[in-house]
Amino acid sequence: MNTDKHIVSSFDRDLEGVQALVMKMGGLVEAAMLDAAQALDTRDEELAQRVRAGDKAIDALEEQIHTECARLIALRSPTASDLRTVLTVMRIAGNLERCGDYAKNLAKRGTLLAQMTPIEGATGSIRRMTKAVVLMLKDALDAYIQRDASVAADVRLRDREVDQMYNALFREFLTHMLEDPRNITPCMHLHFIAKNIERVGDHATGIAEQVVYLVEGKLPEDDRPKDSGVTALAAASTTGTGA
Repeated sequence: MNTDKHIVSSFDRDLEGVQALVMKMGGLVEAAMLDAAQALDTRDEELAQRVRAGDKAIDALEEQIHTECARLIALRSPTASDLRTVLTVMRIAGNLERCGDYAKNLAKRGTLLAQMTPIEGATGSIRRMTKAVVLMLKDALDAYIQRDASVAADVRLRDREVDQMYNALFREFLTHMLEDPRNITPCMHLHFIAKNIERVGDHATGIAEQVVYLVEGKLPEDDRPKDSGVTALAAASTTGTGA
């Protein structure tokens, strides 16, 4: 019996260490998103470069988390529920890594936009949208730590608000492009940035769904709530989100 307790406590201690890495990774991703949006808004190329360089630390954390999770599975032989926790951690780390890539891509395009004529009001709207998805990420990670499926469900519902913000921005950029052909290039960059941020919202939703899976033993059965106003061009823009 003492040996069993020792094994359980060792697993819990190791899992706490991995979860600490996940929260650290989440903090880096949240900061990268906010810094990239600020760099875009203030045309701060030095800050944008720091965001791009910081992506290596996010990637390294994902690799460390996956290594630790593999070690946990191999050495601790977790029970079914504990194994579900470990697999959830790995999926969350994968979602966060992709969010880091989107932050890096935002910073890359922000550096290009710093050399172009600004589009009035656009960067402020981008920054507000970024704050919304970062809050989704934070709440999804908090829901994981607290094992709170209701908070996770709320995050999932908020993805529709982000979709609506994206669609409004898309229409705004399209108007600018129609009014003056010189706006086409900067508006296309801004559009891809907005799409990247919208995808971060999707990944935050994915983390929230993993929390529901962890707590309830199954993924949500209903489809994700999405705004139906996405145009064909906006939907096709997913090909432009590479980091």
